[in-house]
Amino acid sequence: MKRRSFLVGAAVAAALAGTLGTTTAHADTAAAQPPASALTLPAPTGHQPVGRATVHLRDEDRPDPWVPAEKRELMVSLWYPATAPSGTPAPYMTSGESERYTAAVRLGLPADLFTKVGSHATVDARPVRVPGGLPLVILSPGFGMPRATLTGMAEELASRGYAVAGIGHNYEADGISFPDGHTTSCVACEERDKDVDKTYAKVGAVRAEDISYVIDELTAKRPAGKSGPVVDPGRIAVVGHSAGGFSTVPAMLKDPRVKAGVNMDGNFRYPDHTTPVNRPLLMLGNPGHVPGADSTWDDTWKQFTGWKRWLSVDGTQHLSFTDLAPLAKQLGMPLQALDGDRADAVAKSYVAAFVDAHLRGRNAPLFDGPSARFPEVRFHQP
Repeated sequence: MKRRSFLVGAAVAAALAGTLGTTTAHADTAAAQPPASALTLPAPTGHQPVGRATVHLRDEDRPDPWVPAEKRELMVSLWYPATAPSGTPAPYMTSGESERYTAAVRLGLPADLFTKVGSHATVDARPVRVPGGLPLVILSPGFGMPRATLTGMAEELASRGYAVAGIGHNYEADGISFPDGHTTSCVACEERDKDVDKTYAKVGAVRAEDISYVIDELTAKRPAGKSGPVVDPGRIAVVGHSAGGFSTVPAMLKDPRVKAGVNMDGNFRYPDHTTPVNRPLLMLGNPGHVPGADSTWDDTWKQFTGWKRWLSVDGTQHLSFTDLAPLAKQLGMPLQALDGDRADAVAKSYVAAFVDAHLRGRNAPLFDGPSARFPEVRFHQP
């Protein structure tokens, strides 16, 4: 896959540049409101305001697998239900992240493009406290993609009462900014260009380690992110897109604290398709991920022995499960045949129903079979 495909098609990118090239507000300077011409994420549908904290983690016991001379460092965004908004809008990307990401897709986009996307969380709002802590959903983004591209999903889940941790896997994304001001690029992308299969297997293993480490830090007696939410260590799910999606399985194989996983449109690229896993799995993809079309999905389906669902969404493509689907619609340059807001709503509805069922024990009739509410969603039983 070419680097530019991590963003959008060339036509959409041109529209992005033309629409936002003259706006002036920067999200990382905490403008009170995004400018009228800026892109804005769909509003979350839950009833609680959303707070966001940013946490820098450094694992002193682990060399970075991509840059071994350094220790493994991660940036984590924490979204959570808040008692009230703080009044300071949370930035979508820092200027450094936007600069790296726009440069990586090589389409001549304005370097500050993604600093101007409006979101719905506020910085360091006071978190809701509940007995036993909040259920935790960990989000892992696509390969080469900043964690910000799953912000809409994070805000949706947080508005429904979940703590959400979006992991910036260092050197696996074009754009991760650290507190000292430096921003890293995708070193792993260079390795992938040399050996795709080996690199993706390594990505899955690395992300499994990252996920376990983040769980350790967020559930410690003195948890990271002191201003963030208190989480319930017994109710944890991992949801990922693309590489983040296929990494849910190695994470579940490694760490029994991960009670359930969701793969949104990622090929399952890891070496072990044989170890049985008796924990819930949702496979949610575009029409290219149907039985017989991608053998990695067929193999993984057989590996999971408990609750599982295999769904495809008509009219979608690879990036339809990220913020880029609704954002591109606002420009009149859709990514897929299905309406961008509709694609966004479908993904959020099924992921929310999944975590409600498996972290909260709630009834989830969406998974009983095809729904009149979502006729574009197809159920597969290979």
